[in-house]
Amino acid sequence: MSAMIAICRAKIQPVQQDTGDRMKRSLRTPFTARVIGLGAIGLIVFWVGTATAQQPGGAIETVPGMPPVVDSGNLYSETRSDNLRPDVAAALPRIYVPNRRSNDVSVIDPATMRVVDRFPVGIHPQHVVPSWDLKTLWVTNNAEGRTDGSLTPIDPQTGKPGASIPVDDPYNMYFTPDGASAVVVAEAFKRLDFRDPHTMALQSSLAVPECAGINHADFSIDGRYAIFTCEFNGRLAKIDFVARKVLGVLKLSKGGMPQDVRVSPDGKVFYVADMRANGVFVIDGERFTEVGFIATGVGTHGLYPSRDGTKLYAANRGSNKVFAAPGGKGSVSVIDFATRKVEATWPIPGGGSPDMGNVSADGSTLWLSGRFDDVVYAIDTTTGAVKKIRVGSEPHGLTVWPQPGRFSLGHTGNLR
Repeated sequence: MSAMIAICRAKIQPVQQDTGDRMKRSLRTPFTARVIGLGAIGLIVFWVGTATAQQPGGAIETVPGMPPVVDSGNLYSETRSDNLRPDVAAALPRIYVPNRRSNDVSVIDPATMRVVDRFPVGIHPQHVVPSWDLKTLWVTNNAEGRTDGSLTPIDPQTGKPGASIPVDDPYNMYFTPDGASAVVVAEAFKRLDFRDPHTMALQSSLAVPECAGINHADFSIDGRYAIFTCEFNGRLAKIDFVARKVLGVLKLSKGGMPQDVRVSPDGKVFYVADMRANGVFVIDGERFTEVGFIATGVGTHGLYPSRDGTKLYAANRGSNKVFAAPGGKGSVSVIDFATRKVEATWPIPGGGSPDMGNVSADGSTLWLSGRFDDVVYAIDTTTGAVKKIRVGSEPHGLTVWPQPGRFSLGHTGNLR
């Protein structure tokens, strides 16, 4: 029995919860559990995760307040090019680039491929995040090593920033699937802060102490849970967003620096980029276990689905280090969702450091920041041809606007 427990601990590290909490959750949220055994410490149960609720006929039962899943076989169906919301389509077509070291945002007009504006924001801007209602773009200024973090709103109709709001360590930001809360990822504090999505007033906090470097995530198809990466200790954390509890922590088998996360179109697995493993882990979300690995390139970092939901673009940053020299072995790997295999690799001419971004509304261009090269890459999604645009110092999580979709779950545009 002790051998069995040891094996399970190597895969999933449980978070202790009292019996009362477990019973309460079992009454309102479907779940799966694995009984490991009995011993001096009593019954040991590893919570593997919430089970996706599926209605008769294959329809997905989403959490209350979350818009329905239109196509259970492709949760990205509403982010195709022909699904640009009319009010969103009225926004200025722009690429918003947060420059971490120069503490500003460069604004690119994609029609001219030129920087048309540049404005200061807070200290260490990391990502530009579309709000759940698609009406505001938030710049997350986490002020690393300081106490003056902030969020700067941008009006996408005018492309101009508003007054920054003081917020603790906003490295990244997501939104609950019902839109009731913004979820500020306070990386340095190993914490998720739930805030009012408009005023950013604090609602509650969830400590995730076993997740050092918590930063990127994606949600299950029904919105019941999310999987977050723990960059600094090579783990993943699974969070129950109904009960707002940590369900478990998974240690990855190799690599040790997980980055971006994207769920598959059918919602069955999650793809996790790992900068040290030089590839993408495939994770069964329900069982919270590794089921595969896809080798891509050096320093795998950002993950972005194609507009038709058939491909996944993996940005390989060209280095396994957090900070690196320019001109690395940067590339983009094109993964086929159906086969889980790399079908093409596009190197950055002359070397580079493709990091994070998104796909244009029409699907023709993959926009990525060149983290260590102070440029932005506009990559043709048909040929892989690359154009470079000079921006500020250390560009990071850029966003493309407008984007098709009904609502945003955060990051640089995880729309559904």
